[in-house]
Amino acid sequence: MENQPVRFDSLGLSPEILRALEKRGFAETTPIQAFAIPPMMEKKDVIAKAPTGTGKTFAFGIPILEQTDPEDLQVQTVIMAPTRELAMQINDELRALAEFMKGIRICCVYGGQPIDRQIQALKRKPQIVVATPGRLMDHMNRKTIRLDGVRTAILDEADRMLDMGFIKEVTKILDRMPNRKNMALFSATISREVMDISWIYQRDPVELTVEADLENKPDIRQYSLQVSGNAKVDALVRIMESQDIGRAIAFCNTKLMVERLTKLLSMRGYPAECIHGDIRQSLREKVMATFKKGNLRLLVATDVAARGIDVDDVDVVFNYDVPDENEYYIHRIGRTGRAKKHGVAYTFIANYAEAIRMAEIARFTKSELHPMKFAENGELIPAETGK
Repeated sequence: MENQPVRFDSLGLSPEILRALEKRGFAETTPIQAFAIPPMMEKKDVIAKAPTGTGKTFAFGIPILEQTDPEDLQVQTVIMAPTRELAMQINDELRALAEFMKGIRICCVYGGQPIDRQIQALKRKPQIVVATPGRLMDHMNRKTIRLDGVRTAILDEADRMLDMGFIKEVTKILDRMPNRKNMALFSATISREVMDISWIYQRDPVELTVEADLENKPDIRQYSLQVSGNAKVDALVRIMESQDIGRAIAFCNTKLMVERLTKLLSMRGYPAECIHGDIRQSLREKVMATFKKGNLRLLVATDVAARGIDVDDVDVVFNYDVPDENEYYIHRIGRTGRAKKHGVAYTFIANYAEAIRMAEIARFTKSELHPMKFAENGELIPAETGK
């Protein structure tokens, strides 16, 4: 497939959708949007592979909204996402797209939020429900939601959702949609589990692949620094203070390390907040809102908690810990260099084992790492330049 952009106003979209796109400054599609919108508008099954941060939410969100009947009070579309953060992000994007459409109601249900509040939202008869599989199953068991009117099902980040062990919930949910007309799977990778779901629940799907080429591959300069474990926090602060960094995310492998790094930064008088799975949802939402508004320069996070973060102007990503999984590296650095902006990623390497691990990641992801070091005057310079 050729990754040629298409003007949104050439796709036969409604004036309301075009107005919402224009308000947000979007005139042309990304490749995945150009490929996915036409078959989805025709209610075809779709299985789409595309890199993170290439506009998948609009690719399925626009056709969904165009096909929603505001007079129909049943749930017409269910969108499943692996994490509450991603579900909330999809919900926000759909609401922005539907700003000028009358009678469209969207509901987001996920774990960690009081279920009574979600039950009240479901009683308002939303046509579109965005959900994490576990909480959606909870509502189904409570009979607070019915899916027999669902015509379209979407699985976003399908590979991640199935990797996280949601395959039983996903299949049970899909089995409760007897009148479903089409389903779309959007995924950064097409795993065997994703293909199994496709074989069972899709009919002659349109298969779309957007490769990470120069047009859609994020522009991310990737650096590595050999630095002892105790000196990592100092290196991070030094980089933040010596460069014009407006917003950054630091990734750690464990919740314990996330907490520890946040405290170490606080002890040095450096403002940072953190998110991980054990922090209550209301606080996570508050921290993310502060970060998105630009009132927080540095966010510290685990990989799972950071899924679904969709902030277009993260200047720098720090791999405070070398990630445990190759694909975690892709997802981490994909938080920067979004919306065709230049991004930067730094990986701290504390020992020989981490150096071997990072070399493996570089081979797997085809990444070009630029080794750096601090000069005697504190300036960050290429490691191979000697002094």
